[in-house]
Amino acid sequence: MAGAVASRTLRALRHRNFQLFFTGQLISLIGTWMQSVAQSWLVYRLTGSSALLGLVAFAGQIPIFLLAPIGGYAADRMKRHRMVIATQVSSMVLALILAALTLAGRIQIWQLFVLSTLLGIVNAFDIPARQSFLVEMVGREDLMNAIALNSTMFNGARIIGPAIAGVLVAKIGEGWCFFANGISYIAVIAGLLFMRIGHVRRAPATMSPWQTIREGFNYVGRTAPIRAIVQLIALVSFAGLPYTVLMPIFADRILHGGAQVLGVLMGFAGLGALCGALFMASRTALKGFTLWIPCAAAAFSICLAGFALSANLWLSCAMLLFAGCAVMIQTSASNTLIQSIVPDHLRGRTMSVYTMMFIGIGPIGAMVAGFAADRFGARWTILTGAAICLAASGAFALRLPAIRPIARQLIKEQREEMEASIANIL
Repeated sequence: MAGAVASRTLRALRHRNFQLFFTGQLISLIGTWMQSVAQSWLVYRLTGSSALLGLVAFAGQIPIFLLAPIGGYAADRMKRHRMVIATQVSSMVLALILAALTLAGRIQIWQLFVLSTLLGIVNAFDIPARQSFLVEMVGREDLMNAIALNSTMFNGARIIGPAIAGVLVAKIGEGWCFFANGISYIAVIAGLLFMRIGHVRRAPATMSPWQTIREGFNYVGRTAPIRAIVQLIALVSFAGLPYTVLMPIFADRILHGGAQVLGVLMGFAGLGALCGALFMASRTALKGFTLWIPCAAAAFSICLAGFALSANLWLSCAMLLFAGCAVMIQTSASNTLIQSIVPDHLRGRTMSVYTMMFIGIGPIGAMVAGFAADRFGARWTILTGAAICLAASGAFALRLPAIRPIARQLIKEQREEMEASIANIL
C-alpha cells in the first residue's frame, strides 16, 4: 500500500530528464533560499529599515512584472531548454558577484539594489521558460504530478536553505551564503546539459512580437477560469505574501531573536508548504481543485492573522506551518488547473501572466508593506493583508458556479487534442 502511494506520488520521476532536473534544481534551490534569507538579514543589518527591506524586494521582483510577457513570448518562440540553461548561468554569475563584494567587505545598499534588479530581469525570462518546459520533460500525462513535485522540491529547499543560512549568517556572515548559492548552480546546469530533449516543433510566426504577446493577454482575459485564478493569485501575492519581507522585524523586535530565529520562522513556513506540495503530488485527478483554491486562500488568511497576533515563537511557527501548507495548495492547484486548460502554443505566454500575478506583483505589495510597517507597525500591516486575502477568497468562491463548467469543458478539449495527437503519431 505504501509502495503504491509512493509510486503514485513520484510518478513524474520515471522520466530521465525530469530526474536530472529535479536533482540539480533541488541543490540549486537550497542555495537560492540561503541567499534570500542572508540578503534580507544583510539589508536589515546595514539599514535597520523595514522600508528598505521592502524596496530591495521591490527591486528584485518588479522586473518580473514588467518583463514576464516578453519572457513568455520568448518561451513560446525559442527552445525552452536553452533558455533555462542561459538563465541559470546568469543567476550563478550574479550570485558570485554578490558573494565577492560581501566577503571583501565592500557591499553597499545601492549594490544590493542593482544586483537584485539584474536577478529580477533574469527571472522574468527564467520562470515562464522553466514552467512551460515541464511539459517537454514529462508530457501531459504526468504534468500535474511534475508541477506538484516541482513545488515539493522548491519547498523542501525552503526548509533546508533558511536553516543553514540562519547558522552561517550568525557564525561566519552573509557572504558565504551568497558564495554557496553561486556554486549550487553548477548542479542544475550540469543536469540540464545531460538532458536529451527531442525536437519540439513551433508553429511559424504569423504575427509581430507585440501581437503575439497581446494574444496571450487576450486569451487569459477571455478565459473565465484562468482569469479568476490569476486575479485571486494577484491579490494574495500583493496583500498576503509580503509577510516574508517583514520576517526580520518579527524575528528581532517581536520575538526578540536574531538571524537564527529568522531561519526557524522561514523553515516552518517552508515545512508547511512542503506538506502541501506532497499532498498535491499524491493527487491523480483534478477533481475538487476549483474548490480547494478559495478554501486554501481563506485558511492562509486566517493563519497569517494568527501569526501577526502571536508573541510566542512556537505559536508563530505553528501559524506559519499551516499558512505555508495552505498557500502551497492554492498556488499548486492554480498552476495545475491553468496548465491543464491552456493549449501548448499559448503555454509560455499564459504562464508569463501567471508569473506576473504570482511573483511580479509581489514587489509592489512588498514596497507598500515596508512603508506601511514603518508607519503603522508590522502587525497591523500583516493583519490588513490577511483581511484582503480573506475577502478575495470569498469573492472567488461566489464565482465558482459560473466558472466550474467552463473549466471542465476546456480540460476535456485539451485531453481530446492530446489523444488525437497520440493517435496520429501511432
